[in-house]
Amino acid sequence: MLKMTNQLKRYLFWFAHEHVDFRLAEMESIFDMFNINLSTVTRPKEHPYWIVDLPDENVVHKIASRAVSLRFCLELWAQGKKKEDLHNSLKAYSVRNSDIFIGDRRSFKIVVETFCKHFSQCEKVEKIESFSYLPLEGPVKLKNPDVTLCYIEYYGLNPNEIPEEPYEHFFGKWIADGQRELIQKLSLKTRKFIGNTSMDPQLSLIMANQAQIRNGDVVLDPFVGTGSLLVAASQFGGYTFGTDIDFLMLHGRTRPTRISQKTREKDESIAANMRQYGMSSHYLDVVVADFSYPLWRVDLRLDAIMTDPPYGIREATERIGTMKINPVIEEHQATSHIPSKIDYGLNQIYKDLLCFSARHLKLDGRLVCWYPLFRDQYTEDQLPAHPCLELVANSEQVLSNYTSRRLLTYKKFREPETNDESIIMNLTDFREKYFALREETRKDKRMKKATERARRRENWERSNKESTER
Repeated sequence: MLKMTNQLKRYLFWFAHEHVDFRLAEMESIFDMFNINLSTVTRPKEHPYWIVDLPDENVVHKIASRAVSLRFCLELWAQGKKKEDLHNSLKAYSVRNSDIFIGDRRSFKIVVETFCKHFSQCEKVEKIESFSYLPLEGPVKLKNPDVTLCYIEYYGLNPNEIPEEPYEHFFGKWIADGQRELIQKLSLKTRKFIGNTSMDPQLSLIMANQAQIRNGDVVLDPFVGTGSLLVAASQFGGYTFGTDIDFLMLHGRTRPTRISQKTREKDESIAANMRQYGMSSHYLDVVVADFSYPLWRVDLRLDAIMTDPPYGIREATERIGTMKINPVIEEHQATSHIPSKIDYGLNQIYKDLLCFSARHLKLDGRLVCWYPLFRDQYTEDQLPAHPCLELVANSEQVLSNYTSRRLLTYKKFREPETNDESIIMNLTDFREKYFALREETRKDKRMKKATERARRRENWERSNKESTER
């Protein structure tokens, strides 16, 4: 039977079962943003739910207004590992709270949710009828009822070993849905301007939540690309701008990413994306610039920095420079001169990024960025660090058997001092190792193919010899 304090109600947060490692970081950022102190009953590890005690529904609606990982939230009336336990708990709840049922003529419906197991509609109706003892006085209304009640059966995470009976049963009143519809709204399939590395909308929105973007915040993406992170930040009220060294990308002149598209349309740009989503008023601008060179005034203060730096795999890691000694640009070349570029290593990119964030973020402002690595070599001391920035979240997205990238969230807790420019790092050259590993894999495949061809030829020659001898 559920037990709650007089001041708190019990709620069930139910999550979409994707990007599992990001749930806690996103939700904890939202709780911190709204100064919500909650009492956790069951914390999500890999299972898709979180049970908490909160003061009232207003707090739940605040959380649901931002959470992208969240499917829905229930006021939890009953819970049990066995069906009988659930029904006993629910009957006790209805007796204890009889005053909320008596005289309540609002329409209602009961929906059945199952996790990791499918039931027919007839079976679901049978489960619904088992709750006929509830003292509900209003009419049943299947479309847009006043109250939606939800019964959930949780069968674990392994679809290959589904138990006969659920591990957990839940019953409660629906309070709010999360922001899952934003994923479809901001889909790359329908977006005007995209590129090879445009960020998935769900991850972009999660980044915006971990950056704690609120109305009026000023947000920068220093490796802006096609502006996916600006779109997500503006969705939550941020005023956004960015920089990128790629002139052709920012002017929409690169090769189209979509297979069916032969040439870029004239109006493809980040600004066009903002117009598409009705966010033009929150878009400041983008600038063609080399992040390794100082551009902004020293007193620039930002509420958040969100970015996905290039790794040197699908996008080049470049900065302005030359290998020549004492290069000279003639006066007649100045107007048409295109600066040469040299490699901008990951170590230097993250050093510049963290130093920039320490200088230009406001206190408690956040840097949210991706960091690539090899999974078998991961240790936390491999991550970038700065004396003014605290690492508050670290989530992994697996990319392959060998590689992943981690979404790192830093909070600025003090202003930098003169001796703070040194960065504590133990970074592996991701690009160099990635291509070395890829070349090694290709060699292994070529060797296997050559061995297989030799084996087949040997078998063929043996077969011919045996046929001749016969």
